[in-house]
Amino acid sequence: MNPQAGQLNESIKAGNEHVYDMLSTLGREIYFPKVGILSQSAEATAHAKKYNATIGIATENGGPMHLNVIQEKLSAFAPKDLYGYAPPAGKPELRTVWREKMLRENPSLEGKSFGNPIVTNALTHGLSIVADLFAESGDAVIYPDKNWENYELTFSVRRHAELVTYPLFTEHMTFNSDGLLQALLSQKDKGKAIVLLNFPNNPTGYTPGIKEGDAIVAAILRAAEEGVNVVAVCDDAYFGLFFEDSLKESLFGKLANVHPRVLAVKIDGATKEEYVWGFRVGFITYASESKDVLAALEQKTLGIIRATISSGPHPSQTFVLDALKAPEFVEQKEEKFRVMKGRANKVKSLLDSGKYGDEVWTYYPFNSGYFMCLKLHTVNAEELRQHLIHNYGLGTIALGDTDLRIAFSCIAEENLEDLFDLVYAGIRDLEKARKHNV
Repeated sequence: MNPQAGQLNESIKAGNEHVYDMLSTLGREIYFPKVGILSQSAEATAHAKKYNATIGIATENGGPMHLNVIQEKLSAFAPKDLYGYAPPAGKPELRTVWREKMLRENPSLEGKSFGNPIVTNALTHGLSIVADLFAESGDAVIYPDKNWENYELTFSVRRHAELVTYPLFTEHMTFNSDGLLQALLSQKDKGKAIVLLNFPNNPTGYTPGIKEGDAIVAAILRAAEEGVNVVAVCDDAYFGLFFEDSLKESLFGKLANVHPRVLAVKIDGATKEEYVWGFRVGFITYASESKDVLAALEQKTLGIIRATISSGPHPSQTFVLDALKAPEFVEQKEEKFRVMKGRANKVKSLLDSGKYGDEVWTYYPFNSGYFMCLKLHTVNAEELRQHLIHNYGLGTIALGDTDLRIAFSCIAEENLEDLFDLVYAGIRDLEKARKHNV
């Protein structure tokens, strides 16, 4: 093991030995080189005032070399904020501004000890960093049965973790905190679990209420008190899109510093929050009462970044930072929020109107995010998906035998009734075909 990795491990052990026990083999071995090309380049940037022949970019006229066919399209921004490499941790000002945003939007973070957000190449990259640092072959990764399919690739295929699921909803269609607790307690013999908390949930569009959120925190705390080291990961991809009475902030705030055996991690980003999907700007943030632990985890995270993508794209970080600082930002974001809320409310009013009845489908609770899910009672979800796309030109997502995910986020409010009319018609087509074949 490299001595620098060893030093980071000793810092984590001294600050919180449980966090050290959470690390994977890769997590223990990774480090960000203090003596290397990047550190030497940084030193030269600070002190080499005559010539700086260290960094691997081309320069011209005192700034990064660039092509005018590109710069003329981006003339609102200085070349220095576009073409050079961004630091592996991201633009410092962007990290500061995002942290301030987190504090404004998550009051429960007030007074908590948590690190500076580290820029990732959107949220999947952040989750991949978590997997690399903490997931080992056989470790349990716990999440509900209604989930984003990429979790399996990220944690199971890449890191050989064991996937443990529990029903998202109780029979009363509330969050199944007891199911979460039982899944956690089933890992007492291993003494470790990674929990993924994705709210608003993909695919259902569900966010728990305040009491349900407290029950989630209580379940994780109970597991910690019983000796389970819990990496509690808040996948806040759709953060802020809360349309009804639900939690309005991330559970990261309540999980931060809740117990020495709980490491709270927040994965979020501009991707969906600021409607810039292709910019690929996300963040990973750790909470710990130990400043040494936070510093060491940042260095290990930078080691993962350096070993994979080296650093995130500079232009998109500049664009996001510029937007966050713009006077019109809040007003424009609120305008888009109202559009999204209008679509969600329209879907719910259609489904509650009685037009379609409840014979062919019911719907899972949804109050936030981009999606909702129908539970089909009379036809197979994949058969319906195929029928809709080939006969009605309508694309949907089939999940298992019964669930059909519909992204209302990408359908204009005035077209939603037509969409659900087509889904209903497709179901009736399949029912008639089945009766005819019988």
